[in-house]
Amino acid sequence: MALNVFDAGRAEFLDADVNASLRRFIEEGRTFDAIVLDPPKLAPTVAHAEKAARAYKDINRLGLKLLAPGGVLFTYSCSGGISADLFHKIVASAGADAGVDGYIAERLGAAADHPMTLAFPEGEYLKGLVVIRK
Repeated sequence: MALNVFDAGRAEFLDADVNASLRRFIEEGRTFDAIVLDPPKLAPTVAHAEKAARAYKDINRLGLKLLAPGGVLFTYSCSGGISADLFHKIVASAGADAGVDGYIAERLGAAADHPMTLAFPEGEYLKGLVVIRK
């Protein structure tokens, strides 16, 4: 916080169940200017994609509902079984369910020092979207 010249008094750090916390924040009527969603790997392979897609959709739906207009959602997936295209569709569907629209400001992926091979497309497992809520 100090290195980035942010007011530490305006920050809140939690070690909690994310789903319960996000639902509680909605009940409390809270909103946020920025939300970062970076869950653990939910789909190590394509065989896990359907179950993982439901979990990603739910957390993104909750996050988008909590985002103030003009706020920024940073959402990530490190699941090899979820392609970047599928992740985009999941987040778009979450927005539709939340009644929220937004702009994709940036698509994120692994840095150049994280190479992928032609024979292992699941190696492209790091992906993210920066979404600005309308």
